[in-house]
Amino acid sequence: MARSPKNPSKSKALLLGVGLDSDGHQRLTTGKNFALVGGSKETHEEMTEKVVKINEKLKAKGKELHEVSREEFDDIAHDVGLRRNRPDQN
Repeated sequence: MARSPKNPSKSKALLLGVGLDSDGHQRLTTGKNFALVGGSKETHEEMTEKVVKINEKLKAKGKELHEVSREEFDDIAHDVGLRRNRPDQN
């Protein structure tokens, strides 16, 4: 998530999904607060499903992406099946 520290009233946040597998097609899906790039058909569909679920949970909380803390975002992401990759735990 990107935040604008100089002017909090104009804070923005963006979810960026990058699919690293490929089936030869180029895929790009964008929305109000997200951009999804690449991936096979299955991977891209899965990324799209997750970002839609995240946005549904944000809407249910009455919040925008830029209004949630990192911890709150992690909880929402975990609820939709995402997990943070922690290299020190490999």
